[in-house]
Amino acid sequence: MGADSSDMAVLGGSGEPEVSDSLRTFGAMVQALREHAGLGREQLAESIGYSKHMVASVEQGRRLPDTAFVEGVDRALGGTRALLAAAQHLGRQPGLAAWFRKWARLEATAITLYTYECRLIPGLLQTEAYARTLFNNQLPPLGDGQIEAQWTARAERQRLLRERPNTEFGFILEEGLFVRRTGGAAVTRELIDHVLEVAQWRNIEIQVMPQVRETHAGLDGPMRLLETTENRWYGYCEGQRGGILVSDAKEVSVLQRRYARMRSQALTSEDSVSLLQRMRGNL
Repeated sequence: MGADSSDMAVLGGSGEPEVSDSLRTFGAMVQALREHAGLGREQLAESIGYSKHMVASVEQGRRLPDTAFVEGVDRALGGTRALLAAAQHLGRQPGLAAWFRKWARLEATAITLYTYECRLIPGLLQTEAYARTLFNNQLPPLGDGQIEAQWTARAERQRLLRERPNTEFGFILEEGLFVRRTGGAAVTRELIDHVLEVAQWRNIEIQVMPQVRETHAGLDGPMRLLETTENRWYGYCEGQRGGILVSDAKEVSVLQRRYARMRSQALTSEDSVSLLQRMRGNL
C-alpha cells in the first residue's frame, strides 16, 4: 500500500520520519511577541480575523500557519517582519509528507473542502483502529515511532472537522471502501458508526457512490478541491508515491466539473445514510 491519500501522514523521501522543532519555535516566538504587546489570544485572533483556537494551535506548534495568518500577526504585533522571515523556515511538519504540506497549509483555513475517494476512507473520517490498520500494513514496514507520528498527524488534522463549523465539507466515498472490511468486521462497524455520526453534522455532506454505476465521472482517480477565504479554488490529486497541487484555473475547473457530476451520480445524503445503516446491520 502506498501513502494514505487522505492526509498524507507518511514518510519523507528519505524513509525516515520528519522531525523538526521549527513549528514549536515559531509558535513560541508568536506567543512571546503577543504577550509583550499585552494581547490575549482572543484579542489577537479578533484583530487578524482568525479563531482563538487557530492562534493557540500555532503558538503550541500544532499547526502550520498560512501566509495570511503570518502577515496578519506580524502587522498586529508591530510590523517588524521578524515573523515573516521566521516563517520562511517552516518547511517541516512531523507526520506530513513534503509534497502534501502546501495543501495542508491551504486546507487549514479553507471555507470549502470537497473530497472524492475510491481507495480508502479519507483521513479526516478515519477511526484510530482503521488508520492503524493502514499503518501496520504499510510497505516498506514502519517502525513504532513512525506509526505514532503518523497517527498523531492524522488525529491533529481531524480537528478541522470540529474546529471549523463554518467550513463546508463534502465527501463522496465509494461503497466498496466499506465492503472491503479493512481491518475486519469490528473495525468496519466502528468506522461506519463514526461516519454516520459525522454525517449528522450541519456542515458535512457524505455521499456514497454505489458499486453498480454504469456512468461515473471519477474514473480517473481520487481528487480533492478547496476554496480559500479569498474565494480561490485549488485541486489536489495523488498517486502511489506523490501528489500534485493543481492551481491552474482551467485544470481546477475540470476537477470541479467532474466532482459536480459525481454529486449527481452518487446517492443522496439521506440514501447514503440508509445504505450505511443497512451495511452496518449486516456486519
